[in-house]
Amino acid sequence: MNLPVDNGFGQKAIVVRNVTKDFFDQSSGKSWRALENINLEVGHGQFLCIIGASGCGKTTLLNLIAGFDQPSQGTIEVGGAPVTAPGPDRMMVFQDYALLPWLSTIGNIEFVLRAQRVSSAERRRRAREVLELVGLAEFANRPIYRLSGGMRQRVALARALVLRPKVLLMDEPFAALDAQQRTLMQSELMRLWQETRQTIVFVTHSLEEAIYLGDEIKLLRSRPGRVGVTEFVNLARPRDVTSVEFNELKRKLGTVLNVEVAREEDVDRAMAS
Repeated sequence: MNLPVDNGFGQKAIVVRNVTKDFFDQSSGKSWRALENINLEVGHGQFLCIIGASGCGKTTLLNLIAGFDQPSQGTIEVGGAPVTAPGPDRMMVFQDYALLPWLSTIGNIEFVLRAQRVSSAERRRRAREVLELVGLAEFANRPIYRLSGGMRQRVALARALVLRPKVLLMDEPFAALDAQQRTLMQSELMRLWQETRQTIVFVTHSLEEAIYLGDEIKLLRSRPGRVGVTEFVNLARPRDVTSVEFNELKRKLGTVLNVEVAREEDVDRAMAS
C-alpha cells in the first residue's frame, strides 16, 4: 500500500509555536498550567517520540495536535493549515483500541470510511488493502472479541491508516500489551513506517521504546510541561537494544528522566501534605 505523501511545498508536517495550555478546576476555583511555551516542528515522514514523567502533559499535547482541545496561547499547524478542530488529516491510535466489539475486523475499518461517505465498493477495497498491510487479511471477518490484544491494536492502526492521514498520533498504544506482544508490535510499527513513511508522533513512558522507534526524542519536563531535552537518534535500523550505543543513549536520557520522575514525586508529596 502506498500512502500519499504530502510534501507541503517544503512546509513541516507539524508546527507547534509558543503553545501554553491552562485548565480550570471548577471544584477549587483555581486554574493550573499543563503546558508552557511548547515549540516543536515535525518533518514529513518523521517519527517523533515524546517521553516524560506522568503528568508532564504528553497526552495533552497530543490532544491539542489532534484538535480535541485548543491551546490557551500559541498556534498549531498541520500541513501549513491551522488546527481548529479534529479532522481526518490527523488520526489518533489509543492505548485501549477504541474498537466496536459488535463489528468484525473489516467492519471496524469500513465504519470510519462510511462516515466519510466513501462508496461501499471503495470502502471494501481500501479496508482489505490496509488489512493486508498490517498482516490481518485472513482475519477480515473475525469478530473483534476473538482477536488477541496485539491483533486488536493492529486493527486500530489499520483503521487510522485507511483514512490516509497526514499525521498519525499514537498515545501509548502498546502500554496494555504484554512484553512479547509489545516487542512484536514495535517491530510491526517500524516495518509499516519504513514502508509508508507516515509522519508519526508517538507518546510513551518507555525510554527503550522511544529509542527503538524514534528519529527524534523530546523529553518533557514537568509542571508545567515544557520541552527539556531534544535528542536525535542516529542509530542504524533495525536497532539492537543490547548494543553499547543503544544503552549509552538510554543511560544518558534515563538520568534526565529519573530526575524528572523524582521531582514529580516531590511535588505530589508536597500537595498531599
